[in-house]
Amino acid sequence: MSTTDTRKRIEELRSELNRHNFLYYIKAAPEISDRDYDALYAELEELEAGHPELITPDSPTQRVGGAPIDGFSQITHTVPMMSLANTYSPDELLEFDTRTRKLMEDRAFTYALEPKIDGVAVSLRYENGILALGSTRGDGRKGDDITSNIKTIKSVPLKLATSQPPDILEVRGEVYIPSEAFRLLNEQRELEGQEPFANPRNAAAGSLKLLDPRTVAERPLDAVFYAVGETSEEPFATHEELTSCLSGLGLKTVPRLWVCDSMGEVLEALNELKDLRHAFDFEIDGGVIKVNEREFYGQLGSTAKSPRWAIAYKYEPERTETVIKAITVQVGRTGALTPVAEFEPVPLAGSTISRATLHNADEIERKDIRIGDTVVIEKAGEVIPAVVSVNVAARKGIEKVFVMPQACPICGERATRREGEAAYRCENLQCPAQIKRWIRHFASRGAMDIEGLGNVLVDQLVDSCGVKDPADLYDLKQEDVAALDRMAVKSAKNLIDGLEASKGRDFWRLIFGLGIRHVGARSAQTLEDAFEDIDALASASNDQLTGIQDIGPIVAESIAHWFRGPGSSELIRRLKAQGINTRRLKSAAPSGDLFAGKTFVLTGTLPSMTRDEAGGKIRAQGGKVTSSVSKKTSFVLAGSEAGSKLAKAEKLGVRVIDEAQFLAMIGE
Repeated sequence: MSTTDTRKRIEELRSELNRHNFLYYIKAAPEISDRDYDALYAELEELEAGHPELITPDSPTQRVGGAPIDGFSQITHTVPMMSLANTYSPDELLEFDTRTRKLMEDRAFTYALEPKIDGVAVSLRYENGILALGSTRGDGRKGDDITSNIKTIKSVPLKLATSQPPDILEVRGEVYIPSEAFRLLNEQRELEGQEPFANPRNAAAGSLKLLDPRTVAERPLDAVFYAVGETSEEPFATHEELTSCLSGLGLKTVPRLWVCDSMGEVLEALNELKDLRHAFDFEIDGGVIKVNEREFYGQLGSTAKSPRWAIAYKYEPERTETVIKAITVQVGRTGALTPVAEFEPVPLAGSTISRATLHNADEIERKDIRIGDTVVIEKAGEVIPAVVSVNVAARKGIEKVFVMPQACPICGERATRREGEAAYRCENLQCPAQIKRWIRHFASRGAMDIEGLGNVLVDQLVDSCGVKDPADLYDLKQEDVAALDRMAVKSAKNLIDGLEASKGRDFWRLIFGLGIRHVGARSAQTLEDAFEDIDALASASNDQLTGIQDIGPIVAESIAHWFRGPGSSELIRRLKAQGINTRRLKSAAPSGDLFAGKTFVLTGTLPSMTRDEAGGKIRAQGGKVTSSVSKKTSFVLAGSEAGSKLAKAEKLGVRVIDEAQFLAMIGE
């Protein structure tokens, strides 16, 4: 293919991929399967790899950022990003209307009402249709340059969908995390022993502050746009027209917009919006009311902080009262004792609530929460149930002050509180609650991926077979497992086979499976890159650990504390004796970036290599290997006797390849 033909094909592929991105991420109306999309993407990658001089910033292949940055630089907004005045009162909305009509000197105008997304304000600058800059609001005049992080958001176009783009267009909007994605994100964080995010807004804000765009790309961020800053476009006549124009350029806009002739109609529309608030995929905390006709904005002007032509109306958080029947204490995988309020079940924000975490003893003391109290609860960020306050007036004098137990409620060992921490902890690694959670984590797909080891079986192994740590799993005999309730010879054999297969897993999976506090899968992979084997990691000093990129002092101290803990060295010795891999595989260190940003799932028996060997080759080219198939999976590498993973891949349209195709991809 000539250079001219290659250039033409690259442009065709980019245009087609951008169109499909728009249909998938913004319109939610895909026209092709993920497999067909991946084929187009792979063709573009291949052409660009052969002609790097033809790579441009707006190419879909350049969406995920590169290496971590040292820090955010400051940018000055050409048009200040003002914040809105807000109110919770319908009467104050009527006062806003009176002031506006007075300033308008009886000129006719309408209002536009749209949902107020509870996200993080951002500004994007497009130059000649290409995304050139992304920034935070900051203080309204200066913000952080977060361009690399913005580019990881798949609903944000790198190139505007028009053949005649404006010279300059700054769009303003909100970055958010969809509600269901937020729930799944928190579930994953808890699995990895990390603190869950308090609400979607905090999670989005924290994600945009990360210095490694590759980590940001793993967060389920989305964005919606509703305003402009500097623009070379002709002025938009109305806000409704502006929204329509942004949508036509491929930008995601608010899903509903009401145009109202009076503030009375606005109030009616706000009630309608309130009824719809749980139907959106993002959290809203109210509505934004703007004068629809933009020609009057100059006349209406602004205060030092806020425009006079717009106001935000916030709904009171959905709250209800219920009675605390009891306060129980849960023991987590890391030994943390967490108090949980058990309620009389009560409906709230679309679901029935019967319990909520009270976080720690300090929180209970600060709010003076007692057993038997009537309490006000709400959903923090419309997602997580939380106790807001106590109805002290409802007390009858029989309420009981709660005191955190000085011993673990499961094993009875003494609970301790480390300096600088809010949580009490059970330090007994043999605590049944910790053991069961630890074993489940060790065997999980993200860690050692032990087939056949489900939650019910874990309970039986701990309660009936004397399993007290991961090393005990490898002492199990098939006949012992088969004798358990609801187990059969085949199921027992599957477990023993799964345990045997897990012995050859990558070193990072073992690190993650050990359950070290604050060490997630990504941190484990970082540690594998830094240390050749478990002995080197175990003997590392805090200074050595903190010298590793992405390993901060808290994580470093947690790692050192775990390896200094009672029984850790003996556990490692026993794992080694059982034949578990405790060294970095030769193929573990990335030597290329062919699969950067790609995720593989391996299934079945490959003709000439084990799945671990194939996984090593994938990681050597910058790719990731996971155990479960989803729409985000790039490839499923399937061998003979492939099972449910292959079926799921075919159902989801994930591209399936065999060993020969895989070897061709990596040039072997």
